[in-house]
Amino acid sequence: MNERILIVDDEASVREVASAYLEREGFLLEVADSGTAALQRIERRAPDLIILDLGLPGVSGEEVCRRVRARSDVPILMLTAKASEDQRVAGFELGADDYLLKPFSPRELVARVKALLRRSGGDAPLVAQRVFDDGRLRIDEASHQVLVAGEPVALTPSEYRLLLALSEYPGRVYTRLQLVTRVQGHDYEGYERTIDAHVKNLRRKIERDPSHPSYVLTVLGTGYRFGGGPAQ
Repeated sequence: MNERILIVDDEASVREVASAYLEREGFLLEVADSGTAALQRIERRAPDLIILDLGLPGVSGEEVCRRVRARSDVPILMLTAKASEDQRVAGFELGADDYLLKPFSPRELVARVKALLRRSGGDAPLVAQRVFDDGRLRIDEASHQVLVAGEPVALTPSEYRLLLALSEYPGRVYTRLQLVTRVQGHDYEGYERTIDAHVKNLRRKIERDPSHPSYVLTVLGTGYRFGGGPAQ
């Protein structure tokens, strides 16, 4: 195991505990105590995963996430002491892949890091490629690549898992709770609105017109289904 993880937190105790548990699992660690330091480290060498505290001095965790997402689909696990569901949903809309509330269990942190890394590139494909809308949308499971009109689209691990789950059975209706489990890889404490944030981001990247989607369709009062294109 040689994945490089960047831990960004202004609390020394959090950095030390997280580093100790992750190093024990064989990960390579870098740490930063501010948003500015984190962006400098990312610029110097891109990590395989970022553990990002929201309550950073100077450049906030939200701003770090926004800047990272503008150029990379690296998995981001946010740490926060904030309990507001609206704040967490806002984080997912910025591109976070998972959340962990402080104080957290170091063992749960390790488990979520491993799950995120698996979802970002380690799962064995069931089929080589899924093709929809006369080839406009292609999902290549072997390379974890999504193409829209022949051009690669950068999806976060959570967005990719959401698209994969919906497109596995086009037309099947999934509740938000079902999709939370499929996307996050665990029961995410019932925060089903996180799926709405991922859907919003996914539509922006793959739909012709995100306000009138033809792939990721809303089923009022239930959840979402995959349409497969204009002909559906």
